[in-house]
Amino acid sequence: MKIAIVGAGAGGLSTASNIRKYNKDAEITVITMGKHIAYSPCAIPYVLGGEVENFKDIIMHEAEDYLEKNIKIITQAEVFDISSSENKIKYRLINEKTEEYELSYDYLVIATGASSFIPPIEGTNLNGVFKLRTLEDGLKINEWAEKSQNAVIVGASLIGVEVSYALRQKGLNVTMMEMLPQIIPRSLDPDMATIVQDYLEKHGINVILGQGIDKIIGDEHVEGTVFEDNVIDADLVIMATGVRPKTKLAEMAGCELGKWAVVVNEKMQTSIPNIYAVGDCVEVFDAITGESTQSMLGTTAVRQGKIAAKNIAGITAEFKPVLNSNVSKVGELEFGAVGLTVASARQNGIYAAYGKIRALTKARYYPGAKRIDVKIINNLKGRIIGCQLIGEERVAERVDIMSLAIIKGVTCSELATTEFSYAPPVSMVTDPIILAAEDACSKLKSVNKEEQD
Repeated sequence: MKIAIVGAGAGGLSTASNIRKYNKDAEITVITMGKHIAYSPCAIPYVLGGEVENFKDIIMHEAEDYLEKNIKIITQAEVFDISSSENKIKYRLINEKTEEYELSYDYLVIATGASSFIPPIEGTNLNGVFKLRTLEDGLKINEWAEKSQNAVIVGASLIGVEVSYALRQKGLNVTMMEMLPQIIPRSLDPDMATIVQDYLEKHGINVILGQGIDKIIGDEHVEGTVFEDNVIDADLVIMATGVRPKTKLAEMAGCELGKWAVVVNEKMQTSIPNIYAVGDCVEVFDAITGESTQSMLGTTAVRQGKIAAKNIAGITAEFKPVLNSNVSKVGELEFGAVGLTVASARQNGIYAAYGKIRALTKARYYPGAKRIDVKIINNLKGRIIGCQLIGEERVAERVDIMSLAIIKGVTCSELATTEFSYAPPVSMVTDPIILAAEDACSKLKSVNKEEQD
């Protein structure tokens, strides 16, 4: 059995490694445009900020390591043609574009990921303007930042927030701009986003909301950004303006495209039976709304790779709808979310109530207790549909708890009566999640009473 995989990100490599786990004889070839493989893109801001010492530290494996598993990886190569009728792909080495190579397959896995979206703004081609998607991007930004003083980050997504803090840690003056009226709009409601914003501003980051840039100015290299009649000095600009799925090859192969990206079934199979797709280039289903959506997370790509590998190896497995749980950390502040926000619930026609508390991570008398804010969102039947958490410790584990609660259809009243462990050095006698669930139940009663009245 011959398997070709296009893309060596989390999805592509997960698929390759797991196929080998189930089939020792398959010929597996992975083709990627990148120079480096098997690294964590999520770690790049933490290298820039100095928490991780070196970019080499976030590379887990080299192409040669996969040869030990009898997986061939061709780096710095571009697939430019797919013939699904003949089960063949054509590629060329980026440094030798004149010579073409052909590879036949029994199964093809498209794991082309996504590319940075750069809006059509004047000046984005100037030296000193960067995107942040790959390790190569990180290396370039790090080198440029060493000779820079003023940075402008365009976009306040998770990556925008993380890189803003990282560059501030390097000693740069940092301005982060966001067109929407809040930061991290996909994950947090405005009231929770304000907590993170206050932390960033406390650490010297200038946050400008409700405003995009009109153009980037400079001769050969960037000198500033312009919005309305204002100019912000900048010798470094990072466009954290989102990404778009790379679907060109899938379309070339004849795979069906949906609203967002490549359409796959629960087996990660495209509309062409022997072509699978995983990672950022596919669309998935939301576990709450049932609608198609995107899940551009490394955790999602790895899970999809495992599912695709099993099905290619003849083991039936299904990929489940997503909640897009996420967590991040800047400085000492951790923040995470799972499920819908109040805003996204309403956009999907779900009227939501919520409970919110501010508590401590340990007994109040125990040294080192940290503040934590918890917001639990539920529908009018009491079923939990979202949660947001911000604190200085133990946020990630609570996001995971809430992910399980949502998937299992737990109500706020059921959560409020759930048994949690307790010891003064590690928790409050009533966990903050329980307190937020109790508040959500109380708010829900008020909302339902108003509905009856």
